[in-house]
Amino acid sequence: MSFTAVLNLGQTALELGLIYSLTVLALFLSYSMLNVCDLSTDGCFTLGAAVGAVVAIAGHPFLAIFAAMLAGVCSGFVTAFLQTRMGVDSLLAGIIVNTGLYSINIAVMGGSSLLNMNKTDTVFTRMKALLANTPFHDKQTLIVVLIAVALVVLFLTLFLRTRLGLAIRATGNNPDMVRSSSINPIFTTTVGLCGANAFTGLSGCLLGQAQKSVSIDIGSGVVTIALASLLIGGTFMGKGGICSRAIGVVLGSVIFRLIYAIALRLNMPAFMLKLVSSVIVILAISGPYLKKQWPTVKRWLSHRKGGGAHA
Repeated sequence: MSFTAVLNLGQTALELGLIYSLTVLALFLSYSMLNVCDLSTDGCFTLGAAVGAVVAIAGHPFLAIFAAMLAGVCSGFVTAFLQTRMGVDSLLAGIIVNTGLYSINIAVMGGSSLLNMNKTDTVFTRMKALLANTPFHDKQTLIVVLIAVALVVLFLTLFLRTRLGLAIRATGNNPDMVRSSSINPIFTTTVGLCGANAFTGLSGCLLGQAQKSVSIDIGSGVVTIALASLLIGGTFMGKGGICSRAIGVVLGSVIFRLIYAIALRLNMPAFMLKLVSSVIVILAISGPYLKKQWPTVKRWLSHRKGGGAHA
C-alpha cells in the first residue's frame, strides 16, 4: 500500500469517525450521564438522514441540519414519554420507537428505500466552494464535521455544568435523591433524551449529505458502533472532566473507524463486518474486567509453573 493510499484511508476513517462520533456523544449524554440505554438510536439516525436529505433536495442544505435535529428531538420525546408517562421499560421503549420509525422513515422518503443526492447542493459542496483556491480545497468534509463535533463537545461541556445539566447527571446517578430534592426526573429524562437524539439526527444528516445518498438501512447497527466507540473512549479518557471524557468518546469513534478501515483493507468480506463490530464491542466491554483479573491469572500461572518445576 502506497503512502498516498494510507493517507486517504486515514482521512476517510477520520471523517467517518467524526461523523459517527456525534451519535457516540448522544450515547454519552443518554447512557453515561442519564443512565438510560436508548435503543431507538438506529431508527433515529435514519430519521435524521432521511429528513435532512428531503430538505436538502428541496434546496435548503443548512436548514436540513436543523430539521434533522428537530426530528431527532421528536423521536427522543416519544421515547421519553413512553418511559416516564406510560410506564414502559427504557429498553422496551427504545425498541418500540425504533420499530415504528422504520415506517415513518419510509414515509419521509416518499415510499422509497433510497434517496439519491448526486445533483443536490449540500453543506459539503457549499464548503468546497468556499475553500476553492485554498490549500484545503479537498478537505471540505473534514472541516465541516470538525466544526460540528467541536460545537457539540463545547455545548455538552457547558450545558452539563449548568443547573439543568447537573440535574440530568444527578437523575442518572440517583433518581430517588433527585425526587427528594424537588427536581422532576420526568423533565430531566425528557430533556436528556431529546438532546441526545438531536445529536443522533445531526449525525445521520451529515452522513447522508457526505455520501450523497440515503438508504433505509443507513442506521443499521449504529447503536452497536456507538456503544463500542463509547467504551473504547472510556478506556482512554474515562476519568476526568466532561470535556476530556467527551473528547475521549470522539477519539474512541475515530479508533473504531480505523479498525474498521483496516478490516476492509484486509479484503474481509462485507458480511463479516458486523461480526467485527460485535468482537470490538466484546473486547471493549470485557477489557477493563480482564485487566483487573490479569494479576490473578498471572499469579495462578506462576504458581502452576513453580509447582511443575518443584515436581
